[in-house]
Amino acid sequence: MKISAITPLALAGVALLAGAAAGPAWYWSKAGALIAKAAAQRHLHDAKKHAEQISQGWDFWTIEIDNLTSELKGEKARLRQQSERLDQRSARIEAERQELEKLRTEIGAMRHEIDQRVIAINADEAKNLHTLAQTYSTLTPHAAVAIIREMDDGTVVKILSLMKPDVVGPIFEEMAGASGGDASLAQHAAVLSDKLRLMKSGTVPTPLTKN
Repeated sequence: MKISAITPLALAGVALLAGAAAGPAWYWSKAGALIAKAAAQRHLHDAKKHAEQISQGWDFWTIEIDNLTSELKGEKARLRQQSERLDQRSARIEAERQELEKLRTEIGAMRHEIDQRVIAINADEAKNLHTLAQTYSTLTPHAAVAIIREMDDGTVVKILSLMKPDVVGPIFEEMAGASGGDASLAQHAAVLSDKLRLMKSGTVPTPLTKN
C-alpha cells in the first residue's frame, strides 16, 4: 500500500489506538508509585508502634493483652481494698483485746480487794481459834473487850465467828458503850460486825456451845 493511500480517518484511528494503549501503562506506573509510598508509610508506622511496645517491656500488643491488663488492675484494686478492711479489722480486734485486758486487770484488783476484806479460817489455824473462842466465851464482856482492843480485827472476827450469838451480843453491847465505853469502841464494834457479815462462806466451823 502506498503512503498516499492512507486516509485521514485511518490516521485518526491509529492515533486513538496508540493513546488507548499508552493510557493504562501511565496509570499503572503512577499507581505503583502510590502503592509503594503507602506501603513504606505503613511499615514506618508499624515499626514506630513496635518500638513503643518494646520500650514498655512488650514485643507485641493485642486486644487480649489490653483486657488482661484491665483485669489485673481491677484485681489489684480489689486486693488493696481487702487489705485495708483487714487492717481495720485488726485494729478493732487489738482495741477490743486491750479493753478486755483492762477489764481483766480491774476485775483482778477488785477480787484482790474483796479477798482482803473477806476473812476465812484456814484449816491449820482452826484448832487454835477454837481454843481461843472457848476461852473468851468464859470471860465477862468487859474482860473480852479489853483483850479485843489489843488484837487485829482479822483474828477477832475469826474468834467471834466461833462463838455463840448470845456470847458475842454482850461483847458488842459492852463495846457500844452500854456499860460506859467510849465512842471509838462503838465504831470498832460496827466494823467487826460488818466483817463478820463478810466471813467467807463454808469457812466458819460450828460455833462453840457456851458452858
